[in-house]
Amino acid sequence: MKATGRNNRIVLETERLLLREFLPLDADSFYFLNKDKDVMQYTGDRAFETIQESRVFIENYDAYQKTGMGRWTVVEKATGEIIGWCGLKKHSNEMIDLGYRFHKLYWNQGYATEASRACLDYGWNSLKLHCIIGRTAADNLASIRVLEKIGMTFWKKAPCEGIENSVYYRIYST
Repeated sequence: MKATGRNNRIVLETERLLLREFLPLDADSFYFLNKDKDVMQYTGDRAFETIQESRVFIENYDAYQKTGMGRWTVVEKATGEIIGWCGLKKHSNEMIDLGYRFHKLYWNQGYATEASRACLDYGWNSLKLHCIIGRTAADNLASIRVLEKIGMTFWKKAPCEGIENSVYYRIYST
């Protein structure tokens, strides 16, 4: 899916990526992202049943207004393709977590690490956060590698939103 449109609401830019607010035109891409069993294997989330459900989710996504942060659509600059999402989420317990999900075609190319580093920088410099966590299933070794590459260290094992065997990583601002 190409990420075209008049108002792309870009939040972050890296060498290869643009991270922007969700737009209704992302619905098809997010539907197919969540339909992939390999992508969803370690998430604890359920897939969207229809493209319309994906669109409704996007249209009702209010984290940007409520918290000044959120998950952002990740667009590959060279092609304009939507390759996934990445961003910061504020939970009811005040924890801020970094999350990401990418289409399988874009795995193992450093995109998750690149987008995650940009999100950390944004958290430190723009939002003045002091601690950001990352959570994943203990078996999700690829996600753990991303968290470690961006400087997070193991914190604890604890259940996490539908994933019983989860590990938590964290990093503090310097």
